[in-house]
Amino acid sequence: MDLRKLKTLIDLVSESNISELEITETEGKVRIVKTDPHPPATPQTVYMHAPVQTQPAALDSAPAPLLSAPAAAVEAEAPGHVVKSPMVGTFYRAASPGAKPFVEVGSTIKEGDAICIIEAMKIMNEIEADKAGTVTHMLCQNGQAVEFGQPLFVIE
Repeated sequence: MDLRKLKTLIDLVSESNISELEITETEGKVRIVKTDPHPPATPQTVYMHAPVQTQPAALDSAPAPLLSAPAAAVEAEAPGHVVKSPMVGTFYRAASPGAKPFVEVGSTIKEGDAICIIEAMKIMNEIEADKAGTVTHMLCQNGQAVEFGQPLFVIE
C-alpha cells in the first residue's frame, strides 16, 4: 500500500469518531486502531504484555508448554512446512489478551486461515497459513519478539 494513502487513512481515522479501520487490498491488509485520548472516569482493566524474559523464570511461574522444540532444531529436522515470520515485530497467539488462540498444536487449518498476529509499529498484522494441514509445532511464545524469516509454526 502506498505510504501517502496509508497516512491519509490514519489522518481520517484520527479525525473521525470511528475507533478501528481494517482494509484489505491485493497488496495486503491494514488495520488501524485508535485509542481514546481521554481515559474513562471509571476504573478499567488494562492488559499489558510482559517483556520477554532473558533469565530463567521464577519457581512460582508456570512453564510455557507452547514451545515443542527449539526453532533451529525443528526447522532443520522436522518434516513438514515451516511458516516463517514475514516481518519484524511481536508475536501474539490470539486477537486480544484472554481471547482463544488462533491455533494450537494439533489444530487442522486451511490455507488462508489466520494463525497468529504480529504487531509491528502499533499495527496488528494477521498472519495467514500459506499451506493447509495440521499444526505440529509452535516455535514462538506469546508476546515474544520475532525477526523477519524466523520460524513460527510447522505444518504437516
